[in-house]
Amino acid sequence: MKRLFPIVLMVCIAALTACQRDIVYSQLSPISSEKWHVDSVVQFDYRIADASANYRMLVYVRHTERYPYQNMWLFVDNCHRRDTLEFYLADDRGGWLGEKHHGFVEMPVLLEQNIHFADTGVYHIAIQHGMRDSLLRGVSDIGLEIIRNEEE
Repeated sequence: MKRLFPIVLMVCIAALTACQRDIVYSQLSPISSEKWHVDSVVQFDYRIADASANYRMLVYVRHTERYPYQNMWLFVDNCHRRDTLEFYLADDRGGWLGEKHHGFVEMPVLLEQNIHFADTGVYHIAIQHGMRDSLLRGVSDIGLEIIRNEEE
């Protein structure tokens, strides 16, 4: 049994570290009173320390069941470029997609898969909703996560 313990311990450590992602930046920005005004821009400043790596960028939308729509449109200003992003938060039957916990639903949305930054330093991204309602109810947080892609 004593000889088996180090092997089991090494397997557990290897399994835990294999599941970890190389997260470079992860931040959630709360939306006041779960009412996101069309003029309210969520902004993130993040640092890239390794310009030789490739990254992927995810936007997180955390909402309650009071969110009134199946989809969402976002305007994303990133590195002197403006993207329009549409994604679904619910399926055709109204069932929420994403991870549900404590009355919230958190939906990760892939913004870009293989980003290569020209240089190290601080970068800025701004996110604004593009829905027809000027006051979008039920959105509690908007987040940004940047993950270093694994070497191939």
